[in-house]
Amino acid sequence: MDISTVNSLSYEDFVDTFGNVVERSPLIVAAIWPYRPFANLSNLEARISELIDSLPESGKEGILRCHPDLAGRDLQRGTLTRESQEEQSQAGMASLNPEETTRMYRLNTEYKRRFGFPFIICAKMNNKAAILRQLTERSGNSQTKERAHAIDEVKKICNLRLRNIVLPDIQNKL
Repeated sequence: MDISTVNSLSYEDFVDTFGNVVERSPLIVAAIWPYRPFANLSNLEARISELIDSLPESGKEGILRCHPDLAGRDLQRGTLTRESQEEQSQAGMASLNPEETTRMYRLNTEYKRRFGFPFIICAKMNNKAAILRQLTERSGNSQTKERAHAIDEVKKICNLRLRNIVLPDIQNKL
């Protein structure tokens, strides 16, 4: 849809349409709805990013905790959101061999125990080798550094999800 269609959506339709651009966090888009009209996709992305940045650390961690483990139980049970299912499958998380599955489970468990939230990476921009490497490397970060890194990954995921819904700015000018 183009940005004028986005701007004309009712509150309910806006939240229904964009409610999962930040994983399982429809309150984020509900909170930016009053800022319509958005000038373009970049403006919509910026509003979401600004809102996330304005949250206290506990709010940011709440957003992080809404994300599923990569290649975790939700993937195995088929209970991921449609977006996460597609992103994890595209990155190869749905086709791990038994050794990779065991390694991913162990690393996810250690990471979550250390930081209190699941490992978050923009799966759509990575493959399974890069994800496993980043999971290992980022486990050594400080709490503050890792929370900031994870929030940056949430924003990447959000922006890609928005771009699946809203036409890019250049097309909106035509």
